[in-house]
Amino acid sequence: MACSIVQFCSFQDLQASRDFLFPRLRQETPSGALRRDPSKSANWEDDGWGAWEETESQELEEEGSTGKSQKTSWLQDCVLSLSPTNDLMVIAREQKAVFLNEELSILYPAAIVTIDGFSLFQSLRACRNQVAKAAASGNENIQPPPLAYKKWGLQDIDTIIDHASIGIMTLSPFDQMKTASNIGGFNATIKNSPPAMSQYITVGSNPFTGFFYALEGSTQPLLSHVALAVASKLTSALFNAASGWLGWKSKHEEEAVPKQKPKVEPATPLAVRFGLPDSRRHGESICLSPCNTLAAVTDDFGRVILLDVTRGIAIRMWKGYRDAQIGWIQIVEDLHERVPEKVDFSPFGNTQGPSRVAQFLVIYAPRRGILEVWSTQQGPRVGAFNVGKHCRLLYPGYKIMGLNNVTSQSWQPQTYQICLVDPVSGSVKTVIVPFHLALSDKKSERAKDVHLVKKLAALLKSKSPDLDLVETEIKELILDIKYPATKKQALESILASERLPFSCLRNITQTLMDTLKNQELESVDEGLLQFCANKLKLLHLYESTSQLNSLDFHLDTPFSDNDLAVLLRLKEQELLKLQTLLEKYKQENTRTAVRFSDDEDGVLPIKTFLEYLECEKDAITIKKISEEEYVALGSFFFWKCLHGESSTEDMCRTLESARLSPQLLLSLLLSVWLSKEKDILDKPQSICCLYRMLLLLSKMKVAIDDAWDSQPVSPWWQQMRTACIQSENNGAALLCAYVGHSVALQIASTVTEMVLDTDSWEALSLDMEYWELLLKQLEDCLILQTLLHSRASTRPSKVSSPQTEPLPRLSVRKLLEGGKGGIADSVAKWIFKQDLRPEVLRLASKERDAENPDEPKEGIPRGLIEVSEVEMDLGAIPDLLRLAYRQFPCSLELDVLHAHCCWEYVVQWNKDPEEARFFVRSIEHLKHILNAHVQNGIALMMWNTFLVKRFSAATYLMDKVGKSPKDRLCRRDVGMSDTAMTSFLGSCLDLLQTLMEADVSRDEMQAPVLDTEDAWLTVEGPVSIVELALEQKHIHYPLVEHHSILCSILYAIMRFSLKAVKPLSLFDSKGKNAFFKDLTSIQLLPSGEMDPNFISLRQQLLLKVVSAAVQAQHPVAKDKDSSEKAPTTPFGKDQDWPVLAMDLAHHLQVSEDTVRRHYVGELYNYGVDHLGEEATLQVHDKEVLASQLLVLTGQRLAHALFHTQTKEGMELLARLPPTLCTWLKAMDPQDLQNTEVPIATTAKLVNKVIELLPENHGQYSLALHLIEAVEAISLPSL
Repeated sequence: MACSIVQFCSFQDLQASRDFLFPRLRQETPSGALRRDPSKSANWEDDGWGAWEETESQELEEEGSTGKSQKTSWLQDCVLSLSPTNDLMVIAREQKAVFLNEELSILYPAAIVTIDGFSLFQSLRACRNQVAKAAASGNENIQPPPLAYKKWGLQDIDTIIDHASIGIMTLSPFDQMKTASNIGGFNATIKNSPPAMSQYITVGSNPFTGFFYALEGSTQPLLSHVALAVASKLTSALFNAASGWLGWKSKHEEEAVPKQKPKVEPATPLAVRFGLPDSRRHGESICLSPCNTLAAVTDDFGRVILLDVTRGIAIRMWKGYRDAQIGWIQIVEDLHERVPEKVDFSPFGNTQGPSRVAQFLVIYAPRRGILEVWSTQQGPRVGAFNVGKHCRLLYPGYKIMGLNNVTSQSWQPQTYQICLVDPVSGSVKTVIVPFHLALSDKKSERAKDVHLVKKLAALLKSKSPDLDLVETEIKELILDIKYPATKKQALESILASERLPFSCLRNITQTLMDTLKNQELESVDEGLLQFCANKLKLLHLYESTSQLNSLDFHLDTPFSDNDLAVLLRLKEQELLKLQTLLEKYKQENTRTAVRFSDDEDGVLPIKTFLEYLECEKDAITIKKISEEEYVALGSFFFWKCLHGESSTEDMCRTLESARLSPQLLLSLLLSVWLSKEKDILDKPQSICCLYRMLLLLSKMKVAIDDAWDSQPVSPWWQQMRTACIQSENNGAALLCAYVGHSVALQIASTVTEMVLDTDSWEALSLDMEYWELLLKQLEDCLILQTLLHSRASTRPSKVSSPQTEPLPRLSVRKLLEGGKGGIADSVAKWIFKQDLRPEVLRLASKERDAENPDEPKEGIPRGLIEVSEVEMDLGAIPDLLRLAYRQFPCSLELDVLHAHCCWEYVVQWNKDPEEARFFVRSIEHLKHILNAHVQNGIALMMWNTFLVKRFSAATYLMDKVGKSPKDRLCRRDVGMSDTAMTSFLGSCLDLLQTLMEADVSRDEMQAPVLDTEDAWLTVEGPVSIVELALEQKHIHYPLVEHHSILCSILYAIMRFSLKAVKPLSLFDSKGKNAFFKDLTSIQLLPSGEMDPNFISLRQQLLLKVVSAAVQAQHPVAKDKDSSEKAPTTPFGKDQDWPVLAMDLAHHLQVSEDTVRRHYVGELYNYGVDHLGEEATLQVHDKEVLASQLLVLTGQRLAHALFHTQTKEGMELLARLPPTLCTWLKAMDPQDLQNTEVPIATTAKLVNKVIELLPENHGQYSLALHLIEAVEAISLPSL
């Protein structure tokens, strides 16, 4: 009932408008902000139409010199305009135009130009038609229609800052004679009828306010050549689009017209009639009231002056409003809100009289940041709001221009008469003022009622110990209120009070009800009477329910398992199975359940009760409330009954008598039952209470009988099934479904005693089928939810943040809407949270695994499962998995489950690529997929969706730097660290190899048939991952192999930190062009003999890889500064690099035997002679290998003889043949990686060399001398 300010819209981007209107402010915008072309400005053309341009430019320079910031106050320097239909707002600068109802008034420094709105509208319509015709005919000569306007030269005034056009008015006979006498003297004559005049009011200086009157018909309207100047002055977008509103220039004349000065017609002189002279005061703005009777003027002294337009006098002044912005609000009284009084009805007209109109002046003081609303003419301030110091008040005091006298009658005023624009928040707010604020306190019953309401509000907030006294005072206050609407508001505030007890609320409402009934019928407001009756009905319902809940009522009947089986119509084994499932569910669910100790069920304050319910047409309904509030209301009615602490029969009788519909009561009952799962599972006796309550509700009128006649199934039971389907508390939902099924059978058995037609029998049987289907779905969902709540006893050592987030709870509705892969997807998310190995899924996959423990799992080594069992205690997970497999033999088939796990892990890895172990685990699940069709599709989808872009980025980065890139570059280009990128490339290599193996195997097996369990045939939703995988095309095997070679090279470079290697330089143009293309496409790949230069580079790389691999596998403790150790792989199992190097040599056309010989030499070089001897068997050219090993033997002997510097060694060296000594001195032991090899091992190596060398070889004799030297060194004396 008070004045208020509300927001009704907002702007998305005001900064763009600011930059357009204030180009100099763009320099202050952040560097990341959008910058526009400075050449596209909105400056007006300077064509000499007054002195304002010079004055304003000087002011801008002064502002710039003072350095005043306009970041937030820029809107104060603009002109705002709002369309009459409130759908368009215009912000402008530097020129002012006022749009009135039927004319356009343009103010210049010493002149006013007025254009009739209706004629302008007609001229623009004619121009549009002529332009359309000219465009169709190709004729550029357009003859515009004439446009009439008036130009008045204002005289006897120094400066004009703003003006207001009052419109056409006529003087009264007395004012007519007074004016004629003042102008013409004693002998002046007057006309019989007062002349019509156009009134203008200006504000400025000398006089401060001037009043001008232009007689109609005293001057002829000028034609459109002068209005051309108006058009070029305004430079409106509409003028430009129509090739000039009034200039009608052609396309060829567009360049020449701006250079010509338009002909300016002289203005008709118009002298000031009178004014408000004040030489020191300068007016700044004027704002006309909506009814054209009052005007508000602001001046440079910070005053707001209220003018009487008709009398030309100042009637009020406000001080302290410097730079004020003003506007008006006009409020029309609503006749329906008047106090109904007993009056003598008149057969003529409205008994309540015409509607009254009130005007309010709105003043915005930007310096104080306050918006005030004042009642005119001498009324008080009725509202004040703190709105900020940079807002802009917008008052569109005009209507649609162009209406004539006929069309303007049906036009309705704008919705918002005034609005406040905040450039900081971009919000637009309007002011709402009730009509009664304009009434004086002495004559307004409304004002008295408002005073009583305020007094009542203060009384309700007070903390008085005497509640009886408070109740009495409240009764007196509400009975003294006259207006029915205010009385209703007062009663609402009383009922919403938290301090008053229930007895006070009931007594007050009853007193008001009795008072209204005792009044005469004509003076009683029916709406208020009905409102009181409805609230009393709700109060009586609350009282009855509270009394039933407070009674000491307990069920003494014992409740056994046998009674439960009979109640639910279950066999003993079925009941035992149900109890076992619920017990497992309860154990796993208690880990995640949260229960607050201060929760008090079944208690609801009266204030909250009245907020939740409403009474209409003698029926009680529930308002739109939240789910928690819905449960609280249901607990108030049924929680005590479900616990056996309140009479079920009495509660149902009370609720039925209150006219609560059975459907509404059923919804409340189910909401309570399904939300209080923990309490229900702890107290099985509540099942019996639910059975009795549901049976009583089903026997109410319009519960089943009336709703079942024309329906294929009963809407009553369908409502209950829908609630169970949507519930995420699966234990409570399953019990509720069993109870509902039992009650439905009980009612059906009573119905069979009556004669039923065929349709009724079909409906009964169909309902029973729906119940059986729901029970199976809820049981499946319960088992699945139990599995998802289970956790391993020992968590993994490293757990990421995504794995700690709780899984969403399941419901039958979610599973039905999750598609065919929804069940497997839920289990896959749980597996990811638990970080279970793929081998764990095999533990419970088949019963034969338990029967034959010694038989290895299919496709999985026995060792892996033993390792997984040792790593973590799985607890009840294998049993729950086995149970889930039995319930979902199709949805949780192992290949399907592995596919979803693979996809879940790679999705989580893509969110955080630093978690390289997620990608490794994804590849593990991919390898466990047995069906090659599914494996091929999943691998191809992973490559296209997540890998190929990162893989290509890594390739180009490594080719650019020519070595293993640093961590910073890896993060910048690939989006992961160098360690994570190493693991990423290794996993990519595994994926490509798996993809090639699957492509070979898929021709040997059939694609799987994806079945669905009978209970879940109606699932809808997205296509499953497996279905998408089976839709994938065949890959082009050579292209995948081509990518696998590149991936192996990249992995080797990152794994061993190789340098001076550019991966793409190892391939020709064909090979480069084939990279990163669709793996299912046919690409032109390299074939035939390769250029020897490429082969040489490839061989160098492979030899580097072999050397680095042997060094990593067999590190030797040497000087730390002599060499760097290759980094070890952080995740997963490392590759067999020598074997991989041999395979790469085969594909890269490099001699495999060269790589093998190098590998053997490196093994001996690092002192691993036993492995070198085994690898020697794979070398084909033994003679070359023997020569290489002979050099290695010489290096070992040289180190033993020359670097030990012992006396025995020198004596031995003297006994050796000169040829051997010279050869040994030429050896460089620095190339040896391991110098601590025993002499006996070296002796075996020499024997191996002699064995490999033919006798006719040139170095055979040297090898024989080496045998003698080794034997001499190995003597005990040495």
